[in-house]
Amino acid sequence: MAMWIQAQQLQGEALHQMQALYGQHFPIEVRHYLAQWIESQLWDSVELDNPAEETKAKRLLDNLVTELQRKAQLQGGEDGFLLKIKLGHYASQLKSTYDRCPLELVRCIKHILHSEQRLVQEASCGSGGQAMDTLSQRHQQINQAFEELRLATQETENELRKLQHSQEYFIIQYQENLRIQAQLSSLSSLPPAERTQRETTLQSKRATVEAWLTREASTLQKYRLNLSEQHQKTLGLLRKQQTLILDEELIQWKRRQQLAGNGGPHEGGLDVLQSWCEKLADLIWQNRQQIRRCEHLTQQLPLPGPMEELLSKLNSDITDIISALVTSTFIIEKQPPQVLKTQTKFAATVRLLVGGKLNVHMNPPQVKAVIVSEQQAKALLKNESTHSESSGEILNNNCVMEYHQATGTLSAHFRNMSLKRIKRSDRRGAESVTEEKFTVLFESQFSVGGNELVFHVKTLSLPVVVIVHGSQDNNATATVLWDNAFAEPGRVPFIVPDKVLWPQLCEALDMKYKAEMHSGRGLSEDNLVFLAQKAFTSSSNNPEDYHNMTISWAQFNRESLPGRNFTFWQWFDGVVELMKKHLKPHWNDGAILGFVNKQQAQDMLLSKPNGTFLLRFSDSEIGGITIAWRLVWNLLPYTTKDFSIRSLADRISDLNHLLFLYPDRPKDEVFAKYYTPPLSKAVDGYVKPQIKQVVPESDSMLDPDGDFDLEDTMDVARHVEELLRRPLANQWSSQQTTCPLHYLIFFCHQHS
Repeated sequence: MAMWIQAQQLQGEALHQMQALYGQHFPIEVRHYLAQWIESQLWDSVELDNPAEETKAKRLLDNLVTELQRKAQLQGGEDGFLLKIKLGHYASQLKSTYDRCPLELVRCIKHILHSEQRLVQEASCGSGGQAMDTLSQRHQQINQAFEELRLATQETENELRKLQHSQEYFIIQYQENLRIQAQLSSLSSLPPAERTQRETTLQSKRATVEAWLTREASTLQKYRLNLSEQHQKTLGLLRKQQTLILDEELIQWKRRQQLAGNGGPHEGGLDVLQSWCEKLADLIWQNRQQIRRCEHLTQQLPLPGPMEELLSKLNSDITDIISALVTSTFIIEKQPPQVLKTQTKFAATVRLLVGGKLNVHMNPPQVKAVIVSEQQAKALLKNESTHSESSGEILNNNCVMEYHQATGTLSAHFRNMSLKRIKRSDRRGAESVTEEKFTVLFESQFSVGGNELVFHVKTLSLPVVVIVHGSQDNNATATVLWDNAFAEPGRVPFIVPDKVLWPQLCEALDMKYKAEMHSGRGLSEDNLVFLAQKAFTSSSNNPEDYHNMTISWAQFNRESLPGRNFTFWQWFDGVVELMKKHLKPHWNDGAILGFVNKQQAQDMLLSKPNGTFLLRFSDSEIGGITIAWRLVWNLLPYTTKDFSIRSLADRISDLNHLLFLYPDRPKDEVFAKYYTPPLSKAVDGYVKPQIKQVVPESDSMLDPDGDFDLEDTMDVARHVEELLRRPLANQWSSQQTTCPLHYLIFFCHQHS
């Protein structure tokens, strides 16, 4: 209800916009009397593009109707009688309107709530004498420009009406002059005396009318020229406003949408853009109609001068403006997945931001989707290709645009597309199939103004990488991440730099990591230094040393790391997948250091009491995490397969050697809330078996990625042999005795 209380405090244009959200589709009284109930429902949990969610939407509709009926029954007395009838009527109305399409009710209420939230946030940014942020200032600039355009359009409308009235009066006087001339011609049949008298009167009257017509013709021509100049100024303002909205605001929205593919925040804003585009469409159409009326007046009363050429130029310019608006506002609201697996269902949504305002839905257009290669996309944008060639076959690739009255949106929801096959191009150099980019092309044809104007529109999706097997997903994701992070607006499809500064890549990796963890805890500066050491095979711990270094695509995901059979990205993505699937809570709790190498772990634990441990990511295995503790060794890394059997918290609980999480937190304090509860008593005489982790005291459990690999341990064994003056080689080789490290520990205890 808090949102509704704030919404009622809106003023001016914001209040008007809030009120405009309601109508027959959803009465404002329903919002008012059910405010608390409406705001407590999980509307955002309903996926509007998923038909399977209709049951959930139907339940919400039924509950809404029930709440309204209950509210109506609570009304009593004379004052409540009318309200009782009204609420009961609204309950029946909503039931009949949305019973067959409950998802539309959810769409409507989501639109209302999100719009209210935006209006309240915008109002709060500008209240209390606080300085408005850049976004609010830009929005204010756009709104002020719209007011200026509205006044200019109203002024030309007024001037056009004056011109029309003046021209109509001119035509009446012109007809009067023709009538006088006809009377003069008919005087020949009259007697001379009478003819002379009448002729003198009529000629005087004709002279007066002709003089007035001459003056008025000049005035009309001046009116027309002035009106033409005013239209030229208005068109200049329209171009400027359209450039600001389409070339800046819409482009920024598309950029945010692309970064959202890497986990960045994709703020809504599309409804705001639509409202601006609709205002543009309305103003452009009004000015176009005015210019058309000017043309009609000019044709109705031709006068000497350049008006025909001026009006022809104005008509051409305004048509270009509306053409740019329509073609640019055909956008992809929901992108297809950027890693696209063949034979797998996927969805997408396209939307025309000016569809409702231009009444495009009166003749619902059909949208077609085809997949094209990078080269085909280049040809399309250069207008070198007149027809849409395809690089594959998409099933269920045709969809009719639907108009949603509640939200005022015209969109096409492709819910069940599937890529049946793909045709690949010849690869270049070392490029793999997961580096090849395609795009889904959506195209349609709209008619505006009763087929007066017809537009063929096209829009390209973000680049997609087509895979045929899940094993390709990792490398395909790398291509997508690099493209999303470093693509420039207006680029030639789909050019990206081959090298970027290391801090730029750090920003992309941090964005991806935070998104997968669903947490504000991303990668720290120490984490990024660790990654830089891995990427550049460096030992420097100074972050400044990496600020001006560049990393190439090859270093990122084409060349293997030194001594490994995987790339930098493959290692990092393995960490992300492991954390996302099994260890997210522990990362968000700060229990996992993770990005620490072997030597760092040793140094950190050296000054800590025995039993202190830390968790770090394996260097030698993709998607592995190991426990390093003092004393004695690092365990063989755990992977997703291990955690699907027993959780990390339970494994730590199993190991009595582990006492304190680095630096000094008791392990139960950190992990106890994640332990699996003890098994219940036997049921029907059966006791359920329990899985528990045991670490044998055997050299076979030593981690080749840990502090002591096999070679390290043999060196220690030889040292123990010298110290104890007893041979261990035979015992070590037979692998039948206790770990030689224990001899060293025993020796150290005896001599401490």
